Formats: sequence, structure tokens, C-alpha cells
Amino acid sequence: MPLILPKELPAYSVLQDENIFVMTHERAVRQDIRPLEILIVNLMPDKITAETQLARVLANSPLQVRLTLLRTGTHESKHTPQHHMAAFYKTLDEVHKERFDGMIITGAPVEHLAYEEVDYWAEMEDLINYSRKNVYSTIYLCWAALAGLYYNHGIPKVVFKEKLHGVFEHRVLRPGNPLVRGFDETFYVPHSRLAGISHDDVLNDPALRILADSEEAGIHLLSTENGREIYVMGHSEYDKESLQNEYIRDTNRGLHPPLPKHYYRGDDPEQGILYRWRSHGNLLYSNWLNYYVYQSTPFDLTALENSPV
Repeated sequence: MPLILPKELPAYSVLQDENIFVMTHERAVRQDIRPLEILIVNLMPDKITAETQLARVLANSPLQVRLTLLRTGTHESKHTPQHHMAAFYKTLDEVHKERFDGMIITGAPVEHLAYEEVDYWAEMEDLINYSRKNVYSTIYLCWAALAGLYYNHGIPKVVFKEKLHGVFEHRVLRPGNPLVRGFDETFYVPHSRLAGISHDDVLNDPALRILADSEEAGIHLLSTENGREIYVMGHSEYDKESLQNEYIRDTNRGLHPPLPKHYYRGDDPEQGILYRWRSHGNLLYSNWLNYYVYQSTPFDLTALENSPV
């Protein structure tokens, strides 16, 4: 089944050109199927790129999926046209009476700030509280993973001396967990962040399970036992050129960033990018949709209020 998108959304034409099955709302309502309702809270500066990347990995599933895009009401995007935001994005106030099968909260370039210093932190708290009664399973990505672990479990972030930037090898620690079903024993994930978490802090919390980690990049994937909370450090949804674009951007800003590790063949930009994370990225999100959204969420979303967190 396809991903349901407004035909006017830039991601629609991009994914069609990639031969990915997308469908308009008008066509979808003619099918007697309840689509999975997924809420994407997009905190990234370049919202069009982020929404397209997530739409791509969510489309790689036999399930019919309908996306709702959410923005913060307290922070105005400076890198995305306002007409795009007005046409395709809602705020929490506009959806607070709705329920969703799943939610994804993206990262944001605010790792250098204390959580309470982020100008939309109060809204982030409201969003997490909202998810407990109105969303069955939530994926927290990158900075959102750090923020969610802090708010839900009191785990502090660990700020790095330099940016973690590159593509790193990971190992599966719990092969029986549905999120990593079908994964190879080792796999690759791009990372681009300034902070992480301590293994010891996670191990001291009995509610959390570490599913995959990396010797170089640390914890990558963890969740609660029932999959209501899933935390992803890294960006398996990234495009082939994403890390390169970030490197060029930071270089042009005079930040002198290090070359992304293990990203170019032979660590040499002249030899090109070694694109080796796409299949596991698609598998992660299709596993989430199947095992923790489709298989687990109640058909009647009003029942979510009584589901244990």
C-alpha cells in the first residue's frame, strides 16, 4: 500500500520520480481501508528535506500510511518558506483532540543548549505528555531522542568535545527484538550530533532496552519493552549527500569541521560517497510500522487513552 500525501507537497513529486508508490488523499478515501495515522513533528531547519527523507522510508511498506506534519507554535522557521508551512503544517493546538497510531519527532540543531533554554521546550513537554494518551508508539530522533530520554527518564546528555560526524558500524544487541528483525549482525548508520548519552545511565534504568550500539558512535537504538517509546541516535533516513551537504555548509560558515568519518571511499572525497545505510534504514522504519504500529495499535484510536505506557 502507498504513502498518502497531498499532491502539492514537494515530497510527492520527488518520491514519484523515484518510483515510490504515493497516493493522493482523494484516491485513498475511495479505498475501504483505515490508513495508519502518523504524526511527524519536524524540528529540522530545512523542513522540506527532512519531511521528504522521512516520507521515503515510511513509503517502503505494504501498509497504507497517512502523514500529518506538525510544527512548533512558539518557534518560526527561518529556512522554510512560510507559504509551505501554512499549507502543510499544523500545531499541537490544532491536533490536540486527534489520535495517532505513531509519531516521529525529528532532531534539531540545539544540542549545545540546556533543554530548558530551547525556546520551544515547554511545547516539547506538552507534546510528550500529549503522546502518552494520544499516540501508540513514538520515535524520538537524534536531539529529540536526547530530549525524550531526559524528560521521560531523567537521563542527562553528554556533550562531546567535537562533533560526531560520519557513517559508523553498529552491532545488534537484541536480535530477537522486532525493531531489528532482519538486520545483519553489523550495519551502518550516519551520525551528525554534538551530544550523546552514557551507557551506564541507560543500564541503570530498568525500563529501557539497548537494541544496537557502536564502538565509535555509542548507543544507537533503544526502546521501552512495549515499544511505546523508541529512541534513535543517528540518521538512517539521511540521503546519500546529507553529510556532505552539512560538511560544505559548516565549511562555508568558517567552522572548519572535520571530514565525515568512513563516509567517502578510502576517506577521500575524490573517490565518492560509499552509500551503505539505505537498506537498514528502510528496514528499521518498516519494522516499526509493522510490529509497533500496525500490529499493536488498537483499530479504534480512542482506546489509546487506556493503553499502558
